[in-house]
Amino acid sequence: MKPTPKHSRTLFSHARRGLTLIEIMVVIAILGVLITVLGGQYFGVLKTANEDATRITIGKLEGALAMYAARHRGSFPSSSEGLEAVADFTPTGNVPVDAWGNDFQYNSPAGDKPYEIVSSGQDGQQGTEDDIQSGEADSR
Repeated sequence: MKPTPKHSRTLFSHARRGLTLIEIMVVIAILGVLITVLGGQYFGVLKTANEDATRITIGKLEGALAMYAARHRGSFPSSSEGLEAVADFTPTGNVPVDAWGNDFQYNSPAGDKPYEIVSSGQDGQQGTEDDIQSGEADSR
C-alpha cells in the first residue's frame, strides 16, 4: 500500500526540522559562560606571568648593578646616571623594560638600601598597588 501524500509530508517534516530559537539561545548562553570562565582564567595567568617576568628582569638588573659596583669600588650609579650606567652589564647591551613595556624607575640611594628599582606595573603609574620593587623579586 502506498502512503498518502498527507502521511508522507509528516514523515519528512520531522527529518528537515532545524534548531529552534530557544535551542540556539541556550547554545549561545553556554558558549558565553565558557568564554567568561576560561577568559578570566587566561587573563589571570597572563597577569601572573607578566609580574613574574618583571621580577626576573629586576633580578637581572640587580645582577648588572652588582657587576657595576664591583668595577666601581662598591659604589652604585646615582639616580641621575640611572640604569643606563649598567647597560653594558646586561646581556643585550641596553636597559630592559618591564613586561608591559614601561621603563624601570631607579633611585639611589633609597633610604637604608643602596638602590631601588621599581616597575610601575600594568597600569603604568608609579605609587599604585600593582608596582613591583626590587627586594620583592625573591619574595614570591
